[in-house]
Amino acid sequence: MAKTILIVDDSASLRQVVNISLTGAGYDVIEAYDGVDGLRKLDGRKIHLIISDVNMPNMDGITFVEEAKKLPNYKFTPIIMLTTEAGEGKKQAGQSAGVKAWVVKPFQPAQMLTVVSKLILP
Repeated sequence: MAKTILIVDDSASLRQVVNISLTGAGYDVIEAYDGVDGLRKLDGRKIHLIISDVNMPNMDGITFVEEAKKLPNYKFTPIIMLTTEAGEGKKQAGQSAGVKAWVVKPFQPAQMLTVVSKLILP
């Protein structure tokens, strides 16, 4: 059975690039356009990994991670931040919230898939 990954990013083109990379590698993908939509998609179904942007309207990525980690079904779901933010302060905030990996845009799909394969739970 394919593993399911939730992509949370306000950029439709970025979601599309990530979706193509992940589906090409055999993953199922769910897309959300911001943190609020991302939380709506965390409706109890099994999500094996979350990839989120930091800077989004309505709810930023760090707040989204904090809120997702409060949900019992997703408390241990690994989260990758895929963002243009490379600052140490943001990374620290992400780590404190429960982020497992930080990938800076622009990224190579192969690089992202390597990180995904290391973090995705069986």
